[in-house]
Amino acid sequence: MFKTLKRIIDWCGEFKGKLYAGFVLSFFSHLFAAMPVMVAAYTIGLLLTSAREGNAMNGMVFDKKWAGISFVVIALLVILRFFFDYMRSRFQEAISYELVAKDRLAIGDALKRVSLGYFQKNSTGDILNSITTGLNTLENMGIRMIDNFVGGYLNFHVIFLCLLVFSPLTALIALAGAAVSFLFLLLVSKHSVRNAPREAEAGRKLSGAVLEYARGLPTVKSFGQGGASVQSMKEAARENRDIRLKIEYGFTPANCGHLLALKTASVFLAAAACFLCLAGSMEMPVMLMFVFFSFGIFGSLEPVSDSAHVLGIINTAMDQIGALKEGNYIDRDGKDIVLSDFGIEFCHVDFGYEVSPTGREGGLGREEGNDAGRTVLKDVSFTIPEKTSTAIVGPSGSGKTTICNLIARFYDVQAGSIRVGGHDVREFTCDSLLKNISMVFQNVYLFHDTIRNNICFGRPDATEEEVIAAAKAARCHDFIVSLPRGYDTVVGEGGGTLSGGEKQRISIARAMLKDAPIVILDEATASIDPENEHLIQEAISELTRGKTIITIAHRLATIENADQILVTRGGTVAQKGTHKELLEQEGTYREFVRIREQAEGWQIQ
Repeated sequence: MFKTLKRIIDWCGEFKGKLYAGFVLSFFSHLFAAMPVMVAAYTIGLLLTSAREGNAMNGMVFDKKWAGISFVVIALLVILRFFFDYMRSRFQEAISYELVAKDRLAIGDALKRVSLGYFQKNSTGDILNSITTGLNTLENMGIRMIDNFVGGYLNFHVIFLCLLVFSPLTALIALAGAAVSFLFLLLVSKHSVRNAPREAEAGRKLSGAVLEYARGLPTVKSFGQGGASVQSMKEAARENRDIRLKIEYGFTPANCGHLLALKTASVFLAAAACFLCLAGSMEMPVMLMFVFFSFGIFGSLEPVSDSAHVLGIINTAMDQIGALKEGNYIDRDGKDIVLSDFGIEFCHVDFGYEVSPTGREGGLGREEGNDAGRTVLKDVSFTIPEKTSTAIVGPSGSGKTTICNLIARFYDVQAGSIRVGGHDVREFTCDSLLKNISMVFQNVYLFHDTIRNNICFGRPDATEEEVIAAAKAARCHDFIVSLPRGYDTVVGEGGGTLSGGEKQRISIARAMLKDAPIVILDEATASIDPENEHLIQEAISELTRGKTIITIAHRLATIENADQILVTRGGTVAQKGTHKELLEQEGTYREFVRIREQAEGWQIQ
């Protein structure tokens, strides 16, 4: 519990001054909330005393002016209470929003700098749950809970000192009640810390199950297996419900003990005040003040049980957020390097995908150092000179896309090295390496944003004319302007509102606008219809002129004019040469060409 409190205070960083000021303001807010009761009780006590001591001739000895004064004092104290509460909110409430906003940006930057294997070993549901639920917990409850805890006990200690001045006996009763309640709070905290990780895990499973169900709905519908597909989501929801009920059932007894200790102390404190008054050790106005005050004296401590309960959840959330923010950056030691040469060299590269315990595959980098899993590349060496075109062909699973991903350093190699412009890719920061590379993938992803913003994603400062010129070159301008809002049309998540060919042309326009010196094309025309294919080929020729080109393709028209062709097989580069040279050799490429010619030369009889 105290460890978590310290973590929250440290998390506040530059805002610690506001946090501490909020504690002081919170104390005054609680103090001024209690004082009107004390003034009212003391006034009633004076009234009763004067009524008892008065006589028929002289009337009551109560000074009527005091009634007006007490009313003014009570009104002033109420105003002060709300003023200090307002100031506390101004100082403290904004802290969590400021910090969480920074954390969200920091996490976004961190996720950009980790190996793609991280996302294959950690499901989207896990990451999403940490970013949303974890940060929301910190945002909505972090500062509030620490204010409840620290402010509550700070307020109690001051009140305890006041009681000690008036009556040591009542002060000791209050202290005993607070001490017993604190023991129950320790039980609440222990229970929360023990179960918070299980609650977080259940939340991650539920987020993952919901995402998987939503993403798989087209397949679910096509196979008519709605009942089977929703089963995992139902199980995750039941598990989430069960762990939350277990936490609540475990929290309730200790919380009741905490509240019982405080209420019992209130009763004993009132009884002690009455006993002291009867014994003549306390005047009636003071006694009434203590009786009235006894039922509110622990008002600042009662909510602390919620804080003790939530602090365990906050601690787990901070662990999750810390793991995301302080991930194993793939470019931790990288530098911003400006290139003057854009040749690429593979030197005895080995690479494989790790198989995680959940069955997902993740790329292994140097930092992950594990040879378990599926090996994709073995002792691969080749050179791609600057401003030349290289085509990579081979059967499925032979490592073509992996080679391109390693050039962009989406993963790190396990052995050997990859050099771009004479520098090992591990010397770069991710940004300084990738600003030299444009990539067009077979599976295009468009953001849930306007078409304009999707095209200028690689160059946010591009002018309207440059965006339109790139779209025209990629042969997508005509269909864009036919949309209801043209370039301001918002595409669905992943580009779901567009056809595969339309998405691919937009991705080509995006690469054209970026105008990077290295261009990687992974089946860039796979989704293009035959009518537009020759136009797109012209656009790609324009895109790749004077650049270093790496192309993965299966169509002969795309690869036969390449300066060199790499033929991958079984994780190695089995053949290397021009189209003409490779046709003269027995091997995989000649067989590949024969099959492609048969496939592309068929006709209806």
